[in-house]
Amino acid sequence: METYTLLRHFADSWALLALVLFFAASIAWVWRPGSRRLHDEAGGIPFRHEDHPPSGPAPARPRDPAPPSETRP
Repeated sequence: METYTLLRHFADSWALLALVLFFAASIAWVWRPGSRRLHDEAGGIPFRHEDHPPSGPAPARPRDPAPPSETRP
């Protein structure tokens, strides 16, 4: 059996089964009991500081890298 045919049979059977199981597990993980609070909290992140800016120090901005030094012969 040549490599292409072997990989094709694998993709048609076991890989498909693995992907379907992964999809089902992902859906079950999202809809598990007790996850509503976590999803509601994550969904409210964009609106957390809607009325006023966040308290505390401002986050530090990354510094721009120094321009490369120009050396001419």
